Amino acid sequence: MKALIVIDFTRDFVTGSLPVGQPAVEIEETIASITEAYCNNKHEVIMAVDLHEESDPYHPETALFPPHNIRDTEGRLLYGRLAQVMKEREAQIRWMDKTRYSAFCGTDLELRLRERGITDIALIGVCTDICVLHTAMDAYNKGFHITVYEDAVASFNQAGHDWALGHFRSSLGAQVIKASDTVIAGLNL
Repeated sequence: MKALIVIDFTRDFVTGSLPVGQPAVEIEETIASITEAYCNNKHEVIMAVDLHEESDPYHPETALFPPHNIRDTEGRLLYGRLAQVMKEREAQIRWMDKTRYSAFCGTDLELRLRERGITDIALIGVCTDICVLHTAMDAYNKGFHITVYEDAVASFNQAGHDWALGHFRSSLGAQVIKASDTVIAGLNL
């Protein structure tokens, strides 16, 4: 069984208060298409979305980054066409709040995947070398098989992005592929 985890593809992370910018804008259509393909193939789809409280002095990211993905703000909404996919496929997609880089940290993600017999996960979203990387590392340590769609992840800097893609392959044994090399409508899931 397979699942897709869409990580932090929100307005704040694409063009908002902590923007990846153009690299994230460029993957919008690929992210939406992959998400639709997983829904069409009746696979588990999870939106793992960063959640912060305004002026939280105890969260470790408060000292590292400007405020972002604050509860009940426009910046926390999904970006671009992904928002429309979520609206159209709401019954098929699970929204999951996360408060740390990894989608596994402090959430019921592992339990949800295990109770559904899911052994393989695919990761897309931002940032390649932060939240996608930490989620992949936890997935590896928990024994999941990992696929990363390299044309559906982006980061603040190209060096970090490239390093993370190499790390997925060489240290986590992940399959790193391009969605554009597959037929997205019938994505080989």
